[in-house]
Amino acid sequence: MKSAATSVPAYLAGLPPDRRASIEAVRAVILAHLDPAYVEGMQYGMIAYSVPHSVFPAGYHCDPSQPLMFAALASQKNHMVIYLMSVYGDEACERWFRESWAKSGKKLDMGKACVRFKRLEDVALEVIGAAVQRTPADRYVARYLQTLAKSKSRSPAGKEKTAPAARKPAKKKAA
Repeated sequence: MKSAATSVPAYLAGLPPDRRASIEAVRAVILAHLDPAYVEGMQYGMIAYSVPHSVFPAGYHCDPSQPLMFAALASQKNHMVIYLMSVYGDEACERWFRESWAKSGKKLDMGKACVRFKRLEDVALEVIGAAVQRTPADRYVARYLQTLAKSKSRSPAGKEKTAPAARKPAKKKAA
């Protein structure tokens, strides 16, 4: 559920007490391990941790008016979620994350960039902290730019772009 809150305190105040406690606990871990170049704020109706325009003026390529999001934390209809964009964009980081989570003994409910949970006890907080800490903003921006450059050199099907084939002129229909 997207929140209309415009500040983190307002977002937290709008949560039911049990979810607020869980979100605040995860938030505390993120803040304790976050590179100072990132900023916390509200983005896309969630608590977001982003690379501000003062650090990366280009912003998010799909909407340059938005800062480049690194992570987010939200309470959805059926679960709570942590979005870790650094895990999504890097195969080695994703492998490390999945292996580290498995060592915690907790079940991982993960999509591409999101880790879903229903209770705080389901979260491997030490893995979340380590994932945040191991990705300083300068490294995240560099990897983001590298990924963008690669995606621009590939077609939607994931194949290298080649020069367009010569088109045959359309045949005229007989009258």
